[in-house]
Amino acid sequence: MLKLGKREFGAGEFAVMAIVNRTPDSFYDHGATFAFETALARTRDVIEQGADIVDIGGVKAAPGAVVDVAEELDRTVDFVAAVRTAHPDVIISVDTWRHEVGAAVCEAGADLLNDSWGGHDPLLAEVAAQYRVGLVCTHVGGNSPRTRPFRVAYRDVMADVLTRTLALAERAAGLGVDPCSILIDPAHDFGKNTYHSLEITRRLDEMVATGWPVLVSLSNKDFVGDTLDLPVEGRLVGTLAATAVCAWHGATVYRAHNVVETCQVLNMVSSIRGDRAPVRVLRGMV
Repeated sequence: MLKLGKREFGAGEFAVMAIVNRTPDSFYDHGATFAFETALARTRDVIEQGADIVDIGGVKAAPGAVVDVAEELDRTVDFVAAVRTAHPDVIISVDTWRHEVGAAVCEAGADLLNDSWGGHDPLLAEVAAQYRVGLVCTHVGGNSPRTRPFRVAYRDVMADVLTRTLALAERAAGLGVDPCSILIDPAHDFGKNTYHSLEITRRLDEMVATGWPVLVSLSNKDFVGDTLDLPVEGRLVGTLAATAVCAWHGATVYRAHNVVETCQVLNMVSSIRGDRAPVRVLRGMV
């Protein structure tokens, strides 16, 4: 079972985590939701579309202009508070690797700290324990924040993913984070080349078998673009194909830009697996 905020997700249930970037230079939307009110409107829209979680980020993952702690705080804390007021039941996640930001957004109402740089700041897990919120434990292969992989190699990429994420999860639980609120993330593209990201997708059942809830962030990633030779704006179909594979393997949370399409894919996979009844059954019945 996964417990986040006021919600619980049992076996066979999926959760969609909608991306809301409070950055002027994100790779996908190029700052389309940087403005405060625009980001609030995006939040309202994705919740209406079916998102269970809103993931708020104040620093883009790729290299770029320096964003210090003060700037990240300015981009996230007041926004988290506004979302908490407007949407008291939604699960609020914040994508950060910094413990100072983690503490401030938890004070403002965050339910989950999405540590997308794999324990780079070990104090972030302590913040999650202190505030009794969830934590995402991510595999980045030892890379530092906002760096790209270069000629990265693994003897066995999934073995490395499991070793590192399980160690982070067990440490967090040891610090006092509720084990039911800890997720592990193989982190497609992060610290990996395209072959690695494809391999962790087809072997995702190995992560699910650990018993920790698995989060995947597939949306419009470079591994999709490389595989299909497509630019960012043409990667939706490939993203949804990868989403279906991960859903079949049993991942729980799906971080996505395209909420409606992701929900439809997850509902279809859930029905194929027998975990969800069709909304209607007319064919062959009338």
